Amino acid sequence: MEIRSLDGDEPATIAALLPGFRETMSLELPADPPVTGALLARLFQRRHGTDRIVLVAFDGGAPAGVLKLGLDLGDPAGPGHGSLWVFPGFRRRGAGRALAAAGLAALRERGRDLLLVDAPQGAAGERFAEVLGAQHTALTVRNRLLLAGPARGALEAAAGRPVPGYRLVRWSGPCPEGLVDSYARAWSRLDERVNGRARPRNPSAGDVRAREDEAVRAGHRPYGVAALSEDGGEVVAYSTLFVRDSPMADAGETLVLPEHRRRGLGTWLKADLLVGAARENERLALVQVFNDTANAAVVALNRKLGFTADSHWSTYALTS
Repeated sequence: MEIRSLDGDEPATIAALLPGFRETMSLELPADPPVTGALLARLFQRRHGTDRIVLVAFDGGAPAGVLKLGLDLGDPAGPGHGSLWVFPGFRRRGAGRALAAAGLAALRERGRDLLLVDAPQGAAGERFAEVLGAQHTALTVRNRLLLAGPARGALEAAAGRPVPGYRLVRWSGPCPEGLVDSYARAWSRLDERVNGRARPRNPSAGDVRAREDEAVRAGHRPYGVAALSEDGGEVVAYSTLFVRDSPMADAGETLVLPEHRRRGLGTWLKADLLVGAARENERLALVQVFNDTANAAVVALNRKLGFTADSHWSTYALTS
């Protein structure tokens, strides 16, 4: 088993890993559309404010598995957080253990010693974590929303119920120039843990544009909607979505500032976002989102909008 460090932004890396991921996801998530190159490119690209480690185990010249880690550059001693996959035809040959060891070594070289890995919840993952001496630290739920049928009617109804004292601004592509500074200020108050992503630290309009650009480079079109208070014109809530050449899109962040919560803003703006994206993209049939189960408010919001849980993912911590 040979471990190679690859560049997640290189098309050759995506091409090498795509067959293994398609086979893996057809087993793990059989109801999903086939994995696309755009989805994989988004998963492996270096995100704004982070470094990225991509380690691939090769068996006889064929990719057998991969470890992808994001490192927050604003937290030099922080963890490397990502995911580890061993492709179906190469399991029980030591690829997972080799990747974990290589990941810890790569982190030590960068002055870090904590590896956080997300994996599908189940007996296999638990056994692997036990062998490595890893500790279970968090549980994430994947929620899916089918945009046809009864769910669409409920979304249309929720989008049609405005919250008095607020107005919505919608966009696809870049955030409107006159809104981007206020949007950046709202984003700075996001405190949700996101796998492999940098935490916002006084973000500017330039940081917003950098995130938009990285999505476009991976073949995704950003959609957004923001709620503004009619008396002040500041962004007090927002929700984002990323659409690619696939029937499935990825929900991004949904944030309502604390002083504006419990008024129905989250339901209104996220329903409006999903309905608008579905109208513009006839092929779009399914939206997925991953939520930490500890974030009860967001989990409840998604359930209210018609999302249903279809899988759970465990986070394991491993130290050198």
